[in-house]
Amino acid sequence: MKAIKRWTGMLLALAMLAAGLPAGAEEPPENAAAPAAESGSWSQINQSLARGEDWVRIVSLPGEFQLGEARPLEGSPDLMIADWGSYPSMDGSTVCVPLAMELARQWLDLQEEDLNGFVNFSTTPVAYERLTEGKANPMVTIVSRKTMMDGAHPVDLVLGTGPNADERAAAEKAGKELVMVPFCCDAFVFLVNSENPVRSLTVDQIRRIYSGRIKLWSDVGGDEKSTIAPYQRPHGSGSQTAMEELVMGNWPLIGTGMYISDGMSDLIAQIGNYDNARNAIGYSYLYYVEGLYKSGSIRVLDVDGVSPSPENMRGGAYPFTVNYYAVYEKGNETAARFADWLISDEGQACVAQAGYVSLR
Repeated sequence: MKAIKRWTGMLLALAMLAAGLPAGAEEPPENAAAPAAESGSWSQINQSLARGEDWVRIVSLPGEFQLGEARPLEGSPDLMIADWGSYPSMDGSTVCVPLAMELARQWLDLQEEDLNGFVNFSTTPVAYERLTEGKANPMVTIVSRKTMMDGAHPVDLVLGTGPNADERAAAEKAGKELVMVPFCCDAFVFLVNSENPVRSLTVDQIRRIYSGRIKLWSDVGGDEKSTIAPYQRPHGSGSQTAMEELVMGNWPLIGTGMYISDGMSDLIAQIGNYDNARNAIGYSYLYYVEGLYKSGSIRVLDVDGVSPSPENMRGGAYPFTVNYYAVYEKGNETAARFADWLISDEGQACVAQAGYVSLR
């Protein structure tokens, strides 16, 4: 029965993705269906991620990391099931979707129309659950080839923000040692409505706002008698992990109350659009704000008077500089080789071409 359900799910995924929005298409109309499950990464992206006109091939093909053989699906000879071969099965954070797309372009020579089905990221907490529990990233497709990737192959590699304390503890409990390889820099940034006059906050002010000790914008140079509405993300999300561990540390976070956003796109919309948005503050990653979900109604704040520029990230001047990681279980040789390549000169060139701040 489980096998029947799995094959049925695969066929359904191929049908849905064949009718879905290609990665390089224009932004869909408001009533269009999302190209992936609403809980996945594609529902948090409103920008075209097609490769630019200045895109170049960096990897020479055929190369070290390639998909395995494809075989006809029993009972449906026009549909194929492919093994992962020497290419790692991936899952990860929304903010790393463009990187995974670039890696598939470079190593697998996939067409733009195939990338949103092949890069089927589930978001950070589910990705780490799959890695820790040895689960697959199901329904990964290559639509133009009428191919479904092996839905029983466990996730080899997570691309994204690092695991939080709960996720690290879950891995330890499962007897798995996670290897974390940093491959780029980004800035964890704070956002306000574009009409808010505040341009910069100190680290101390941010901590006091989110611990409930500063409640008025007038206390940090803003409008008089304007109550701060501090938005947060759910525990377990990549941005909430950064907020808890990088920003707040031992400082207590106030209860979220009504100010909680399920997705990063929700948080940006709430800061930019809701009735009292001028009072709101929230947080995200600079790459996400500038490349994946743009809004003209928000502004990124400086922190301690320092802007989140590439130079300030690499040099450590920006206080909340972060890395994204290639994370895998120790002993997974396929993932280890791929992570090592990702920090090589060739890998870093691919990271930079995807728009990230490379390590060097």
